[in-house]
Amino acid sequence: MAAMMLPLDVDREAVLSRCKAVIESGGVIAYPTDTFYGLGVDPRNLRAIRKVFAIKGRKTDQPILLLLHDRIDVSVWASEITPSALRLMDRFWPGPLTLVFRAARQVLPEVTAGTGTIGLRVPGNDVTRKLLGSVGHSLTGTSANRSGRPSPRTANEVLKELGDSIDLILDGGPAAEGRPSTIVDVTEEPPRLVRQGVVDVFSRL
Repeated sequence: MAAMMLPLDVDREAVLSRCKAVIESGGVIAYPTDTFYGLGVDPRNLRAIRKVFAIKGRKTDQPILLLLHDRIDVSVWASEITPSALRLMDRFWPGPLTLVFRAARQVLPEVTAGTGTIGLRVPGNDVTRKLLGSVGHSLTGTSANRSGRPSPRTANEVLKELGDSIDLILDGGPAAEGRPSTIVDVTEEPPRLVRQGVVDVFSRL
C-alpha cells in the first residue's frame, strides 16, 4: 500500500495531528527538513528504529541523527555539553549544523550504532519545527532514501523512492537547501569538522 501523502497547506492542525498519531503508533513518516526530506520515528521506540534501518537498507554500524524542537532538548540526549558546543549552538542553531555529542546513557544503542555518540540538530525549517512541536519530542532525521541513493528534496521524490515502505509523507514543499548539513564533533576541545555541508562553520566563528 502506498504511503498517505498529506499536503500541509490543506488543514495544518489536522495534518500535524495525523503525523503525531502515526509516530505514536510506531509508524514511519517522511517530512521536509532544512536539508532534505527525512524519515521520522520516535527515537525511543526500538521497533520503529529498526524499521528505519530496514526501509533504508542501512547498515547497523551507521548512527542516526536526531532533530530537536529546541536546544533545551540537547540535555535529554547528550551526557555532556562542551563550551565549543554552546558557542556553535548560539551561532548556528536553528540551522543546518549537526553537532555530535557524547550520548546520554538512556539513548538506544541502535541510534548511536554503538559509538556512544549522537548527532543532534535544531533545524531552521519552519515546517520541521512545527512538526516537532506538535509531536512533542525529537524525531529521527536520516534522509528519506535507500542507502546509496540520492537524498530527496520533494515529497514526490520520496513517494517514488519509498512510497510502498512508509506510512505517511508530509508534503511541506521542497526542502530548503538540498545539500547536507555540516557535521561537527563537539565531544572534545577543540571541535572537529566531520563533514562540510551547508554551513562553513570555522570561517564564520
